[in-house]
Amino acid sequence: MLINGTHAAQGTGTGTGAGGTGGTGGTGSTGSTGGTGSSGGTGSTPGVGGTTLGGTDFLTLMLAQLKNQDPTSPVDSNTFLSQLAQLSEVQGITSLNTSFGALSSSLTGNQALQASSLLGHQVQVSSTTATIAAGGTVTGAVSVPQTTSQVVLNISNAAGDLVSQINLGAQSTGLASFSWNGMMGNGSQAPAGTYTLSAQYAGSTSGGTAATTLVNGTVESVSMGAGSTGLTLNVAGVGSVPFSNVQTISN
Repeated sequence: MLINGTHAAQGTGTGTGAGGTGGTGGTGSTGSTGGTGSSGGTGSTPGVGGTTLGGTDFLTLMLAQLKNQDPTSPVDSNTFLSQLAQLSEVQGITSLNTSFGALSSSLTGNQALQASSLLGHQVQVSSTTATIAAGGTVTGAVSVPQTTSQVVLNISNAAGDLVSQINLGAQSTGLASFSWNGMMGNGSQAPAGTYTLSAQYAGSTSGGTAATTLVNGTVESVSMGAGSTGLTLNVAGVGSVPFSNVQTISN
């Protein structure tokens, strides 16, 4: 281009991509400096402000990258394939999470259906407490881990006072059944209420070794919990107990 008899070189080059660098103006034949190329726009940062990129956004960005690549230094094909593999992996994980969510819902529904069949059944659950009605009876068992010469069941009231002690005698490994009719050690009838159970068997220690106590009761209702709570049974005379505490189920 000729200006006042002097040639001036026009600046070239347009910035590409995120924050591309503008082209450098050419130098005129007589020292006149050409215009400076415009700077490329600054690319916006994805994900800011809680925005999540999906598969479509990923492909859009990839196509933009290909369209604006430097012809003299094209995108490496290995990089392109790696990006596609990452997209496929993310989509696969998303699909897998969706499938597991549906499976979890289905299993929860089946568990609720099966749990409803427990209503009215007798169960034996691990418990350190038992509720006795006026003139009622508490039945259960002591889990004996090894053959022993003596198993003793202690029953205490809410104040922690020992009201009854049942000697189950020598027992082999397994469950040693017991029944308490509410009679206290002094021969009187225990008032209705909740009592604490504890058991010991003759072991290696001088004071005896603690054993697990179990109580029998009727399943009155079933609750479906969330997360780690899971299935919970409301057992008469015991209260709410996790299904994992159930040892036996009977008619």
